[in-house]
Amino acid sequence: MANVKSNLKVLVVGGTGYIGRRIVKASLAQGYPTYVLQRPAAEIGLDIEKLEMLLSFKKQGAHLVEGSFSDFQSLVDAVKKVDVVICTMSGVHFRSHNLLLQLKLVEAIKQAGNVKRFLPSEFGLDPARMGHALEPGRVTFDEKMKVRKAIEDAKIPFTYVCGAAFAGYFVGNLSQMGTLVPPKDKVLVYGDGNTKVSIMDEDDIATYTIKAIEDPRTLNKTLYLRAPETLLTQRELVQIWENLVGKKLEKNSISKEDFLASMKGMDYAGQVGVGHFYHIFYEGSLTNFEIGKEGEEASKLYPEVKYTRMDEYLKVYA
Repeated sequence: MANVKSNLKVLVVGGTGYIGRRIVKASLAQGYPTYVLQRPAAEIGLDIEKLEMLLSFKKQGAHLVEGSFSDFQSLVDAVKKVDVVICTMSGVHFRSHNLLLQLKLVEAIKQAGNVKRFLPSEFGLDPARMGHALEPGRVTFDEKMKVRKAIEDAKIPFTYVCGAAFAGYFVGNLSQMGTLVPPKDKVLVYGDGNTKVSIMDEDDIATYTIKAIEDPRTLNKTLYLRAPETLLTQRELVQIWENLVGKKLEKNSISKEDFLASMKGMDYAGQVGVGHFYHIFYEGSLTNFEIGKEGEEASKLYPEVKYTRMDEYLKVYA
């Protein structure tokens, strides 16, 4: 992919995280001067993996800029160095959940007054369409909407990137909860297993995100990750796997009632997960709407991106 000729400086907040490190890589690959927020020594502590990742970014040409959410002025100073801010803080409860910290970042961007585009932590289900979401998982969407409101109230130019399930969590395991690798003999199928789901390789999500940062077509809009060949039903996904390994799996269907009942007795993170899976696999909440004037679809805007098909993605697991 050709490097862009742009001096637009990009700051990634949460750059050592699951999506963040891919955004850093994509920003560098597309030729942007890339800055990564580095927490002060006291906050990093002895987290050697995080430090090694930050140093590897530096070796690849990224700039490390110190800043902390517990030191507001340091955030303002970091933001003043750049033109675009991308936040990739985790919003999943089995890792860390700190979406509302972004409100401090919004304040810092507002005070700095120089940012041409802000992309908050989104990437999954579109929170604007999840007003009906089940408890306790709806907290994710409610918090993302609070962040959106703060951005729009502050009149900060934005792009929201959302609309895909992460392949790492939904493909290798054939969408089974509680595991990341394919089942050997049996697979649990949600309902009839025929609901279309948009699933995308996380590196492709990062590539599309960076493509959008100075595109006038995505200004103050939602960029949906819904490439046609990443739209699969769970049964189609299982079929791809069966073809790869030359073996049929036993399929056990679970009704929506039984699936929701499985929440009882689960810990909080498990209940959140069940709610999100319900919206994705029973309601089809990633694909059950037309993209209107408020949004654009990534693969249509950027046909030059050769995104990963899920048969390719699954080969490494076989």
